[in-house]
Amino acid sequence: MTPTQPATALSLPCSILLLAGGRGARMGGRDKGLLPWQGRPLIAHVHQVVRPFSDDLIISCNRNAEQYQAYADRLVEDSQQGFPGPLAGVLAGLAAARHPWLLVLACDAPKIDSALIQALLAARANPPAPLMVQQAGQWQPMFSLLPTTLLASLHQAWDAGERSLLRVLERHGLTPLPCAVDDPRLSNFNTPERLSETDLAPLAPVGNKRCADAPPGE
Repeated sequence: MTPTQPATALSLPCSILLLAGGRGARMGGRDKGLLPWQGRPLIAHVHQVVRPFSDDLIISCNRNAEQYQAYADRLVEDSQQGFPGPLAGVLAGLAAARHPWLLVLACDAPKIDSALIQALLAARANPPAPLMVQQAGQWQPMFSLLPTTLLASLHQAWDAGERSLLRVLERHGLTPLPCAVDDPRLSNFNTPERLSETDLAPLAPVGNKRCADAPPGE
């Protein structure tokens, strides 16, 4: 599929990984990405925003593959059973990615917008180093941009017993993309209460709550 973003966003192509492979413990074991919000599955909202940015859209899922297939170019699953965590999904995504960069996002953040993605892409450095959204000093691993050259190092850490995506990325010069602590675009709908409170509400206006370096006027 031919992406439709401006040429500047294509200058360093990226693959995109949507993480939907968790056990959904706080949702009673239900598959979060397929839960409805505003009449559509959560994954559909994220897909609508990110689709124009890549011709290599990957979803990490460990169940319901036939339902996720409609939202991805390719599906990957964890190499280890038992829902071992986001790092397993990222490893599978890095191994499958066709481009030098992999944008990592959660399936349960439907308020993400194109300005946030553009800010991450614009912050890419040379030599490549991982980027991650940060709010009031707190890292947000589910909003990250990774060079695919990290695959071997992350695999080494995994084989040594590491299971924290954040800890392993901090060893590689992790660069922050500061965002306001109340930025609505970073909201995770990961509990039944959170989902029900917002299911009928319109998307909150972003206003001035932007990440650093976000293009104006978005």
